[in-house]
Amino acid sequence: MATLMSVLFDGLLGLGLVWFAWQALSSDNLFRAIVLFVAFGLMLALVWVRLAAPDIALAEAAIGAGVTGALLLAAMARLNVVIHEQATGNNETSSPPRRRPASGLVALLAAGLFIALAYTLYHLPLDTPGLRQAVSEQLANSGVSHPVTAVLLNFRGYDTLLELLVLLLALLGVWSLGQCHSQAEAATGAVLDVLSRLLAPVLVLVASYLLWLGASAPGGAFQAGAVLAAGGILLLLSGWRLPARFTRWPLRLLLAVGPLLFLCLALISLLLEGRLLRYPLAQAGGWILLIEATATLSIGAILVALFMGGNPEPGQPDE
Repeated sequence: MATLMSVLFDGLLGLGLVWFAWQALSSDNLFRAIVLFVAFGLMLALVWVRLAAPDIALAEAAIGAGVTGALLLAAMARLNVVIHEQATGNNETSSPPRRRPASGLVALLAAGLFIALAYTLYHLPLDTPGLRQAVSEQLANSGVSHPVTAVLLNFRGYDTLLELLVLLLALLGVWSLGQCHSQAEAATGAVLDVLSRLLAPVLVLVASYLLWLGASAPGGAFQAGAVLAAGGILLLLSGWRLPARFTRWPLRLLLAVGPLLFLCLALISLLLEGRLLRYPLAQAGGWILLIEATATLSIGAILVALFMGGNPEPGQPDE
């Protein structure tokens, strides 16, 4: 009976995931599509929990649903401003609207991708040894006691390093598009102001806990950084702004400290051990904790800077 209920629940969860995805993609209303995307992310986090992957579930709930949803809402707000400016401008010089791609072609490509993935999954062997045994044998030499953290920060640390660099490059790409205006303090409602002041310290504590927990349980830099970013975005929404003196080199140092320290330790390990990101056994735990702490700060700052949507204006007066 329990097995039947579990299968039924998983089936309904899968159908709900497909329904939310289809509704988000087919909706003509941008706001409704973003809300459906956030709901899709939350349901996907539940799917990862059912697959016994709490690390990915935490990241999906914090980044995939929370921070990404906020980024999409901020992008929609800026898009509405651009559309309004074009509508109130000279209509004769405005370019004609672009035609949307044929929905049939998009559906055909999606169906082809689905068939390819289904064919690949069907032909995968049922019983594979994987790398669990190898990770378990080397876990004592990794500097941490949680296998996921050992893989992400030690055994395959270059993957995590590249992910940090991709985030930083994404922010540089956004900054290259223009400056962030509207940096003055904004008035807000009393409820949101009190809520942000109460939740911001709590989110900092939760992020610190997730960072410390990552050495022995699900958690780590990306989850902690996403929670920090949520606190920063909440403060921005409540009207708080960073003083101008901190938007210059202090902000840029905070954005780059995680990737730069990761690169420095990679080069030091190459000199000491002869291999990239092969930490000395006695210092492995301390190095990983230092990498995760600085990566948490950089990830949180990058996600908040992405939400701001542009390079902070130089030379603006302090509030």
